[in-house]
Amino acid sequence: VQLQASGGGLVQAGGSLRLSCAASISIFSINTMDWYRQAPGNERDLVATTSESGSTKYADSVKGRFTISRDNAKNTVYLQMNSLKPEDTAVYYCNVNSVYGEYWGKGTQVTVSS
Repeated sequence: VQLQASGGGLVQAGGSLRLSCAASISIFSINTMDWYRQAPGNERDLVATTSESGSTKYADSVKGRFTISRDNAKNTVYLQMNSLKPEDTAVYYCNVNSVYGEYWGKGTQVTVSS
């Protein structure tokens, strides 16, 4: 199983980015698709998750600013990030829990300048 994440970059505070993560397996074999992030010196934290039913959950720090969604036809999960803050700077990882096991993408860097 491969997860290809993309969409990171450098943006000014208040700006937006959209991350994408394409899975090499059918999305119908996937239970949850999640985004995590890890800043230097910090643990990897859950940012947002979406289940096979389409339900979503968010970390308190991103509620109202980030939106997770999934495109079943493209086996892809997205993270729309708006009103970005410098404290959102981190490496963002997609994570998939499927009938085949748990898998991680390689991570994409998001840097928000003040």
